[in-house]
Amino acid sequence: MEPKHPPVSITEAFSQVPRELFLPEEERDSASSNLPLSIGDGQTNSQPSTVADMLRLLEPQLGDRVLDVGSGSGWTTALLGVLVGPNGHVTGVERHEKLIERARKSLSLARADIGDLDTVEIMAATAGVLGLPDEAPFDRILVSAGAEILPRELVDQLALGGVMVIPVQGEMLKVERSGAEEDDVTITRHGRYRFVPLVRE
Repeated sequence: MEPKHPPVSITEAFSQVPRELFLPEEERDSASSNLPLSIGDGQTNSQPSTVADMLRLLEPQLGDRVLDVGSGSGWTTALLGVLVGPNGHVTGVERHEKLIERARKSLSLARADIGDLDTVEIMAATAGVLGLPDEAPFDRILVSAGAEILPRELVDQLALGGVMVIPVQGEMLKVERSGAEEDDVTITRHGRYRFVPLVRE
């Protein structure tokens, strides 16, 4: 019988996954600042307080299958990997090839330091497709880019009882799926945030 993996708090996950590992060299001195930092291609590594807010709303559980849309530097993807543990699985999806390469390298460094990230991967987004419909359903979906409207195709990728956290028109939404029908969702609103736009192309 496998030993039970203890749950990790969000605070513990932050201490285990150093932000600087996921930043370009010129930004690493600013890793401890509570600011969004540039990672190239017009994208940012979100400020830690925003990431923490989103993770608290998402409430990832041990063993969850998680989709991280707009994974960028891979830092949040790695944090999710620590939170769901070795029996969970996290897939980050990113559209910028340079960011994908860098995030994969950063994940390798993080694995060497902390382990427990073997079930975390970064994939290239498919043009015109949001998320990974062929891999659905997911227990949790985190979207780190701002949408103009709530994307129905991402809601459809949620498992029953699943939760998605997504900024829509600058407002953070928590979307909980309670049934199979289109209207079987509960949406709560959690303040205003600024993000790069969610792009489908």
